[in-house]
Amino acid sequence: MVRAAREFQVLAKPAGPVCNLDCHYCYYLKKRQLYPDAESFRMPEDLLEEYILQHIEASEDAVITFCWHGGEPTVLGLDYFRKIVALQRKHKPGDRRIINGMQTNGMLLDEEWCRFFSSEAFCVGLSLDGPAQMHDLHRVTQGREPTHGRTMRAFELLRRHKIPCDILCVVHAQNVQYPTQVYRFFKEIGGEYLGFLPLVEPMRDAKGGVSPQTVPAEAFGSFLCAIFDEWIQRDTGRISVQIFEEASRPVRGLEHSLCIFRETCGEIPVVEHNGDFFSCDHFVDARHRLGNIHEISLAELLDSPAQQAFGQAKRDTLPHYCQTCEVRAMCNGGCPKDRFILTPDGEEGLNYLCAGLKRFFSYSQPYLLKLMSPWHARLPLEPMPPAQARQVSRTRRNDPCPCGSGRKYKKCCLGASRKP
Repeated sequence: MVRAAREFQVLAKPAGPVCNLDCHYCYYLKKRQLYPDAESFRMPEDLLEEYILQHIEASEDAVITFCWHGGEPTVLGLDYFRKIVALQRKHKPGDRRIINGMQTNGMLLDEEWCRFFSSEAFCVGLSLDGPAQMHDLHRVTQGREPTHGRTMRAFELLRRHKIPCDILCVVHAQNVQYPTQVYRFFKEIGGEYLGFLPLVEPMRDAKGGVSPQTVPAEAFGSFLCAIFDEWIQRDTGRISVQIFEEASRPVRGLEHSLCIFRETCGEIPVVEHNGDFFSCDHFVDARHRLGNIHEISLAELLDSPAQQAFGQAKRDTLPHYCQTCEVRAMCNGGCPKDRFILTPDGEEGLNYLCAGLKRFFSYSQPYLLKLMSPWHARLPLEPMPPAQARQVSRTRRNDPCPCGSGRKYKKCCLGASRKP
């Protein structure tokens, strides 16, 4: 058995780039061009089993996590995922646990799907870009029909079945203008876990240029600041916003959990429908195809020199402008896919979103320091409510306390937060 030397999270794509929608900003539909002779993008059952076995063997964690992505994974049908769960049970070591996550557009979800998710403890990410008029601008069917109504039906089904659901909102040039409206919409429908993904589409024929639907960098910063103002006044402990949690981690002396803000990356590769291994979901191309799990084990590919070099390049190519930035620890240059503009002094490799990210991180840091300091110092003077501490830290009761005391969380900061 060969295990990977580091933690990892594979985005498995058993349906490849196949999707039942035709979203205007989707970057993955065009990946069909990598497989011009493909008769089917359905991962064969023997390869599916091989992937599941290799994933289990490569993981050294007590909890083994599978992430099913696409395209749209539900186009494979519910029986395909019943088979996935059966194969996982077949190969699961007795002393370990397996959990599954799926990112979906929700178009095919119904009661039967949700009963399955509930019984098998799936976590679901749902793509939803805000109110109907903002969502339907880009998220349309192949016949150019709107999808908001069906997405909302999926969300309501997931809530009814008490399935953990993260909402993923793509922030584009239109909805970025209405931060409060977007955020309050998510609050009103009962969204508890929100991720805001900025749309960045570089134009090949214009160096540093972007598409009209790309979110303006400074507007994205304003969008985050406006939502942060409402969140920190009313919703801490009730609503989890991914980028706000990430902004709090350096304040608490913790490493980022989100790859785009880590110093290095490369822990979230892709395994395509035919077993091809790619360095990252945003680098599924011939250059970043490092092999196939038929020929090289998943663990070996994860630890390969090429994959390590891919991850370290993020740090090693960081412009001097970023290295001396006062909020470097908050973003570490951001995602490499967005680092295509020039710094003020003409150096290549600055993140297109730099102005917006810098504005948000600079704005939020003083508030986060004030919010976190009593909890981090384990002082009962202005204790953070227990739910808030758990929500922000994502630390379980018996885990080591992230403050670094060496004690269990329940006997350290969680305990301090319970004191009257």
